[in-house]
Amino acid sequence: MKKTQVLDWLYRTAAFMEENKTYLTKLDTAIGDADHGNNMHRGFSNVIEQLPKYEEKDIGSICKAVAMVLISKVGGASGPLYGTMFMQAANTVNGKEELSGDDLKKFLKAGLEGIIMRGKASVGDKTMVDAYTPALAAFSDSIENGDDISSALDKAVAASEEGMKSTIPLIAKKGRASYLGERSKDHQDPGATSLTLMLTAMRDASKA
Repeated sequence: MKKTQVLDWLYRTAAFMEENKTYLTKLDTAIGDADHGNNMHRGFSNVIEQLPKYEEKDIGSICKAVAMVLISKVGGASGPLYGTMFMQAANTVNGKEELSGDDLKKFLKAGLEGIIMRGKASVGDKTMVDAYTPALAAFSDSIENGDDISSALDKAVAASEEGMKSTIPLIAKKGRASYLGERSKDHQDPGATSLTLMLTAMRDASKA
């Protein structure tokens, strides 16, 4: 995955967050603070505004810059979680201008570890971890079986979508949704949804 495709991923993510702002907010209205869509849209709009300053830098530096913008501009839990994801992932690709399948596997793995470190969530807690964990497993297996990055990301997105849907019957154990107890059932987690959108943007960028 070339640096131009990494940049394209960030632009596509921003576009997805804008297109799905109302949908993400609707999901968050049911079990959260009703601000996830607006927060993600604002955060990635700021990322895109800042990106021209960093486009000539290496992939690690670009992702660190993204992390700092998200931490400073995204409200609620999403800013620290996504910011930590980008920061931890960035540390695996310092100085790189292009990512191999193995590089991207390490990048995605570190991102998930960052989210877990920050949010202390596990699979089954009704968070973005429910989408990210199976996506990483599918991507890793695909790369280890010799698939190219685009094919591996196809499988990651499919697994993420299944993980996202799996949050619907769950009772939330983390974040604002956990305060609702049984009433958090039958609602799709907004964080798992925005994470799936982000992986979809990465998949699309890998094919461009």
